[in-house]
Amino acid sequence: MEGTLLHSVHSRFRLCASVTVRFMKTVILAGGFGTRLSEETSARPKPMVEIGGMPILWHIMKMYGAAGFSEFVLALGFKSDVIQSYILDYARQRTPASPGHTGGGVRVREGDREDWMVHLVDTGLATQTGGRLKRLAGWLNDGAFMMTYGDGVAEVNLPALLAFHRAHGKLATVTAVRPPARFGALELDGDVVSNFSEKPQGGEGWINGGFFVLEPGVFDYLPGDETVFERDALEPLARDGQLMAFRHEGFWQCMDTLRDVRQLNSLWDQNRAPWAVWKRGATAR
Repeated sequence: MEGTLLHSVHSRFRLCASVTVRFMKTVILAGGFGTRLSEETSARPKPMVEIGGMPILWHIMKMYGAAGFSEFVLALGFKSDVIQSYILDYARQRTPASPGHTGGGVRVREGDREDWMVHLVDTGLATQTGGRLKRLAGWLNDGAFMMTYGDGVAEVNLPALLAFHRAHGKLATVTAVRPPARFGALELDGDVVSNFSEKPQGGEGWINGGFFVLEPGVFDYLPGDETVFERDALEPLARDGQLMAFRHEGFWQCMDTLRDVRQLNSLWDQNRAPWAVWKRGATAR
């Protein structure tokens, strides 16, 4: 089954990068129930939980936009109307010109901000992660594409990730990250604490950090709505030698708990958000 296109929004804001990665789409999975963050997701989907007054979804799109990736396909599900309304309102509020309506889409322009094309696709309410991606196949069969989750930010070098993927020739690349430690780390020399590190990043192995690059051949690993991408696609891809890892040693943080929400907001409020590469004038490299 194919997802239902709800809107395509062309928002001519300011182009954040000097080089646009033409014809490459970025999929953001934004349809889950967000049950682990139920305190925040009873009235809104998880990608709409805010950091510094803006949804984490906006932060993720800004990260990609700063690297030149300007076309997005949002896989919607739970409370899809909230994300639809936000994207449409965001475009209209920043656009003095009147929108033009063609074929169910909305085209909005402004001269001095982001240049994004955003496709809002309903991929079903209870569809699993792999099923959501499968429903987007019709939009993604023209070449490699980016994909990530709508609840995590990182200081990933996206152009380097793409170059790594193109160099190895496999079907899929996952960004491997070190999970942030929950507790302070002690290094002991006998009973003497020789070093103390307050909640260091790393030291617990590598995990799936999202920020994928995928080839259309991945759709062969996605039979339908019940497909869990991580179990039913990534595991077989690994067995077939078709999954490569781009190692990212820097900042990465998902938003799974209220503690994560507070930590990300604290970093933003202190102007210490490593993922905010657009504030540093980053361009595609």
